[in-house]
Amino acid sequence: MESVTAKVAIVTGAGTGIGRAVALALLGAGWSVALAGRRADRLEETASLAGGGAEHALAHPTNVADPASVAALFEATKVRFGRLDLLFNNAGTGAPPVPLEELSFEHWTRVVDINLSGAFLCTQAAFRLMKDQDPRGGRIVNNGSISAHVPRPRSVAYTATKHAITGLTRSTSLDGRAYGIACGQIDIGNAGTEMTRAMSQGVMQADGSVAAEAVMDVSAVAAAVLYMAGLPLEANVQFMTVMATQMPFIGRG
Repeated sequence: MESVTAKVAIVTGAGTGIGRAVALALLGAGWSVALAGRRADRLEETASLAGGGAEHALAHPTNVADPASVAALFEATKVRFGRLDLLFNNAGTGAPPVPLEELSFEHWTRVVDINLSGAFLCTQAAFRLMKDQDPRGGRIVNNGSISAHVPRPRSVAYTATKHAITGLTRSTSLDGRAYGIACGQIDIGNAGTEMTRAMSQGVMQADGSVAAEAVMDVSAVAAAVLYMAGLPLEANVQFMTVMATQMPFIGRG
């Protein structure tokens, strides 16, 4: 086990996009970070981008929808770093943008398994570790998305799971009080990542038209999560929305 000289985080979905940006921000701020994701090469690439902080990164391939894989992630984090101060539940996926009545059960189940069950499994494992460590407690931040508030067309699986994340956040926040565990949610709109590249070219709107949408640099999201993570445990950002200023969210539809 490394000597603990910094706070420790687990970031899921750390191989790309928002997860990578947040992981690098944490490493740059002196945190030790377990990088979780499905692809080992992407996780190693994230670690390499941390420069000198790479020595405090643990790349651990993980399927968040698999209880055994999640258990292995948290055990490896405990063995390497000794404790856990932050879990960023970020791993997520979407389904093909087809009419609701044409969405296959397999696609529905995959989104639920990763976006919702994966966040639950990681939260449960974090509780077990945080409640028994010394000093006790920690923080969980869930990636909720703008879709936790309003849907896009043809996004029933993604939207349903992101609405459910809000319920998970509230229950986690309540149940965590007894153990000094804080939980908040960041709802992100149009951060510039591989997933949102199409938005600047045109995406379907509520009236069926296609229009380009504004995006923001993903570094704004990383800075927001870093702020939430840096608060003392006696304080908590329960919900935060970070979005591209000119995206069609306020007044959507």
